[in-house]
Amino acid sequence: MVKKYAGRYSIYLRPISVIFDLLVLNSFIYLFLGKGLFQPTTISVFSILWIISSIITKFYEVYRFTKLIKIISYVVYQLLLFSIVVFAFFGIVESQNPGLSKTLTFLLYTFSLITLFKFTLFYALQSYRLGFGGNFRKTIIIGNNESVIELKEFFINQKELGYENRKTFNFKTPSDLDLQECFDFILTRNIDEIYCSANELEETQINSLIQFCENNFKILKFISKRGDLLSKKLKTDTYGLSTVQSLREMPLSNDYNTFLKRVFDIMFSLLIIIFFLSWATPIIALLIKIESRGPVFFKQIRNGIKYKEFTCYKFRSMIQNNYADIQQATKNDKRVTNIGKILRKTSLDELPQFYNVLIGNMSVVGPRPHMIKENERYSKSVNKFMVRHFIKPGITGLAQVKGYRGEIETDEDIINRVKYDIYYLENWSLLLDLNIVFLTSINFLTGQKKAY
Repeated sequence: MVKKYAGRYSIYLRPISVIFDLLVLNSFIYLFLGKGLFQPTTISVFSILWIISSIITKFYEVYRFTKLIKIISYVVYQLLLFSIVVFAFFGIVESQNPGLSKTLTFLLYTFSLITLFKFTLFYALQSYRLGFGGNFRKTIIIGNNESVIELKEFFINQKELGYENRKTFNFKTPSDLDLQECFDFILTRNIDEIYCSANELEETQINSLIQFCENNFKILKFISKRGDLLSKKLKTDTYGLSTVQSLREMPLSNDYNTFLKRVFDIMFSLLIIIFFLSWATPIIALLIKIESRGPVFFKQIRNGIKYKEFTCYKFRSMIQNNYADIQQATKNDKRVTNIGKILRKTSLDELPQFYNVLIGNMSVVGPRPHMIKENERYSKSVNKFMVRHFIKPGITGLAQVKGYRGEIETDEDIINRVKYDIYYLENWSLLLDLNIVFLTSINFLTGQKKAY
């Protein structure tokens, strides 16, 4: 049985940090570089340079378990790289060069305040966890070796990092471990993260644990022996003396990347709503109402991120019928109206979903949301189907531009759709989103085989 999403926390900390840093950066342009440089072009260039350099240096890749020396190294790398690009900018645009003294003063004050805020936030969170008991992640550990003991002691001794180990499931042999007991405990106690000593389990047990975590949106991490790695392909972190590896690395589990994607979604959806839907909606609405009775918009409950239900909007392309929520449109479907055929062929029927994007329950690019009946069916029959719900659903997606859109006619259709969706969430980048949007635009102009 699929469990619904229990919620996340701390998702706003990194975006707040980015916004604060950009405000400091641009305020100090005005204060130290002169009013002449405080103009939209310079502000945009410096902001973009800051974001690009921070991605390269991983300036915002700070987690609760990140060591102090690592944070300092991020600050130093960011200082060096951003200073280089600033001097390069003034080298190219010599007419706006404020001089060496002003530029160094600008960089010194900017990094001093940003670094102060960064460490203040980092230690304030630790104090908040110790003083108020908030911002904790509930964990369990499965295993019985030295690495398990070290990790358990790390959670106990480093309470300021915000981990609360609720139980350690020890066993002497794999047959002694009752996985169902673990699963029941995880669900009833709303555990956030599961740490497992994979070397002590049988392959079937590991597969069962993986399947359970993916279907219930729980974070699974593997504990390795000191100096040992299960696989170089897994994301590796260090918790004190313990080496911890994550099952799959998802760029959008990073709040900074989520923030960038959200900014892109808001900007893109506003452009579509303001410059296209504002005048196209009345025309499309009139054509829909002329041909058939019923509402202009078709509303359907679908599953979004972490399987949370939301109302998905479309222009109505069918006559009103009792099968809209359980039966996909098929080729030559008699339910589809004449104007509906045009809307579906050009994908114009999907445009109201930009309102879904704007309010935040969809993204411009992501796995397409299925009808609830389809999700109930495929979650039981298709391997790793639920993984696609780790991120927001999209108006378009990688699977769609690769030809797997519309009606699911064979098992191969849904299996390949899931493969592309998982590839997308494991390899997300803003550039990939832009590429998918571009390919979607081409398909809009040329049409697709299954656009009916």
